[in-house]
Amino acid sequence: MLAAGNADFPYLMSDYHILMYPAGQIEEAIAKGIGTGLYQVTSFDPGVRFLGKRYKEHYKGNSAGFFDEIEAIAINDSSARMNALMTNQVDSINRIDFKTETLLKSNPNIKIFEVTGNQHFTFPMQATIAPFNDVNVRKALKYGINRKEMVAKILQGHGAVGNDHPIGPANQYYHSDLEQLSYDPDKAKFHLKKAGLSNLSVDLSAADAAFPGAVDAAQLYQASAKAAGISINVVQEAADGYWSNVWLKKPWCACYWSGRATEDWMFSTANEDGVPWNDTKWSNERFQKLLHLGRAELDGDKRRVIYQDMQSIMSSEGGTIVPMYANYVDAASTKLAHGPDIGNLWQMDGSRIAERWWFA
Repeated sequence: MLAAGNADFPYLMSDYHILMYPAGQIEEAIAKGIGTGLYQVTSFDPGVRFLGKRYKEHYKGNSAGFFDEIEAIAINDSSARMNALMTNQVDSINRIDFKTETLLKSNPNIKIFEVTGNQHFTFPMQATIAPFNDVNVRKALKYGINRKEMVAKILQGHGAVGNDHPIGPANQYYHSDLEQLSYDPDKAKFHLKKAGLSNLSVDLSAADAAFPGAVDAAQLYQASAKAAGISINVVQEAADGYWSNVWLKKPWCACYWSGRATEDWMFSTANEDGVPWNDTKWSNERFQKLLHLGRAELDGDKRRVIYQDMQSIMSSEGGTIVPMYANYVDAASTKLAHGPDIGNLWQMDGSRIAERWWFA
């Protein structure tokens, strides 16, 4: 029984993070890769490699899981990942490097598949740590970034400008009429002055493990912020261990989010007080009140007003810079085939490529 109403509860049950484990053996199951999927674990090295063999009599029968065996390999370096596909070491890769996209397009044995979803690339700052605990410093940083330039140069057009909240264009209650934050060094200077500062010097940690081109994006941010008297020191972190050593640890860093199917799901995962993945620790009393109201509200028109208000509050005062929404752009060998539609909730066909694809 739920402790309170949740209009999106059926959607939450589809979250790939929610898994069935043997009773009392959750830690062991995670360590050994034991679950209820189509493939039985042959070997599993977390964060490195998974090898699975298809269950012959799986409950989905012949309607899914068309490979006899699958292997998933973690290749955090984007160049190495691209090279692995081009040299036939792997059959499919996620998050292609846009700088070398033309190499993939020129290869007749490779196909690129792209969908528009709610994935967004971010720069979260921990709003409990100075100088980010000052809303005017946060606002100065919001006006110090050239979002259009970043979409053009980092995404190569494979996405859209973001507005410093996590609700994407594929969400039902996306606030398309919200005033767009734009690059304005004078406004950035104004807010620095309100914070009692004539200039600002801050560190920004980044690695391409955060998202493809994250280091380049940080450097673009560094260049655009100079005009506002903001000096950004880009700290290039190691890709390996980035999510363990940098995200949630460093005061300001690069990050990405896949987005979620519903507004409450996204806000509750990343912005509710006390949740482990709140990577800014930013809190706003009205925002939190609206979050709980919207979660239990069944009237669609009322929910729209609530969630658009939340987007407005977060865009103006929140601790996350969301400069761009990024399409999912992955690639595969022409040896693989799939049905007419590709999922856009997660990368790699909604993270179901092993279930829904087959050899052509």
